[in-house]
Amino acid sequence: MSKFIIGLTGGIGSGKTTVSDMFANLDIDIIDADIAARIVVMPGSKALIAIEAYFGSDFITEMGELNRTKLRSQIFSNLDDKAWLNNLLHPLIREEILTQISKSTSSYCVLVAPLLIENGLQKLVNRVLVINIDEAHQVARTAARDPSSVAEIKRIIASQMSSEQRLSFADDIINNQDLSLDNIRQQVTKLDQKYRTLLLNNER
Repeated sequence: MSKFIIGLTGGIGSGKTTVSDMFANLDIDIIDADIAARIVVMPGSKALIAIEAYFGSDFITEMGELNRTKLRSQIFSNLDDKAWLNNLLHPLIREEILTQISKSTSSYCVLVAPLLIENGLQKLVNRVLVINIDEAHQVARTAARDPSSVAEIKRIIASQMSSEQRLSFADDIINNQDLSLDNIRQQVTKLDQKYRTLLLNNER
């Protein structure tokens, strides 16, 4: 694939949306794996029909949409269910991501994926950008925006790749420990300049 792609990842509550919004403000196209995951389970989709048949109608809302909170709780407590769901959705999500990348018109694009490395999506990107944050900040940030309990948030963190493992794949790192938006924006601006320079060098 000729498109220059940055893979943006980090644990739950690390600030991926904040960072990707800043790249978007620099006119960079954002491809979000979570949005791709929502697209493939839209009402009436084959994937949603399969999920209802497997898990039951309790996992579908009155509006005919996937009850993502209920499903997330289910798969984090049942590895067999998680494996079944992954086998169903991962190929569909990957296909949707590739479609969106092919439509990108910015100088480079950013693929935002919480499980970029765990799901092998780093193979699609040229560089891996990891947002680094400690667990205490992850829990506090997630609890402030999400109805999940602290115990469930900690289970999600435990199920994800550790910070040390994730950082071992990083080509670039954004430090989000102090939660200063100005500081993060400065880091994003420097990285944007770096990526544009890399692109210029590759085109020569």
